[in-house]
Amino acid sequence: MLRFLRPATFRQLNSRLYTTGKETAREYLDKAAAPFEVFDRRAKRMQRDRAAARAADSREVDYLRDEVARRVADRLLDIKRRYHTVVDIGAGCGHLAKAVDDDMLDKLIMCEMSPVALNRDVDQEYDIEVERRVMDEEMPQFEPETLDAVVSSISMHWINDLPGMMIQVRKALVPDGVFIGAMFGGDSLFELRTSLQLADIERDGGIAARVSPLTDTRDMGSLIGRAGLTLSTIDVDNIVVNYPSMLHLISDINAMGEGNAVVHRLPFIKRDTLLAASAIYKEMHGNKDGTIPATFQPKPLPRGSGQTSLGELFDSTSHKL
Repeated sequence: MLRFLRPATFRQLNSRLYTTGKETAREYLDKAAAPFEVFDRRAKRMQRDRAAARAADSREVDYLRDEVARRVADRLLDIKRRYHTVVDIGAGCGHLAKAVDDDMLDKLIMCEMSPVALNRDVDQEYDIEVERRVMDEEMPQFEPETLDAVVSSISMHWINDLPGMMIQVRKALVPDGVFIGAMFGGDSLFELRTSLQLADIERDGGIAARVSPLTDTRDMGSLIGRAGLTLSTIDVDNIVVNYPSMLHLISDINAMGEGNAVVHRLPFIKRDTLLAASAIYKEMHGNKDGTIPATFQPKPLPRGSGQTSLGELFDSTSHKL
């Protein structure tokens, strides 16, 4: 038999605390309404803080972020428009600031959740005016329809609610505003992922979350549609970097602040599993000269204007740094 509660009765029930295991019903409902959490944002901020605090080591691994920032800047040049102010979400240590000049824009607002990374190169001079803001890129805070252009370079792959973030960006853009971003996705680090998985199966009989999950290229269209962005293009580039060994690759990843930040990640990896993965990596993917390749696949995201895919203008080829 169905019973319908009066609104007042429902409000009374909703306001009481009912225990369900170790949490209350109110807490359960609050969690259900929140975005699904894949990444530990606090852990990611701490990783970026630690990496940037070792400034010398951090600068040695700027090569990947600098390269992707140059490609994002090239996309910005494809739009025949000059901007007064551009917002860089997830700016890191200022990689995009090094790739743009005063012919492209007047001012760059760097937004980064790690204050240590944001201010690592605070004394460096750029061709443009730079403003720094501590801001979590998962929750960009800008007034509606106030921004001409927003860019993001290798940061959004750590965002839990990616459509929600892009919705906030869309609302902040003026009509016909521009949004350009690049995030690791698709088959990035597939060599490392498969090697660790095979080593886990061999040594422990299962697979652990060693490498962060990444957004598939085929899913980006629906995510962009949910965000309400129009006239969008999605391009895939491959950047292949050669390393002496898998251990050198992992060391550089940590120095970049790009270590695993999955919520349910394991706190450590056993030495024999790590050595087994290194041997598998070299056997399955190694180069003839003894080095190992690592594939990074930054995917430039929608611009918000423009009607021609960059895939028609540029060939997506592998680059060795």
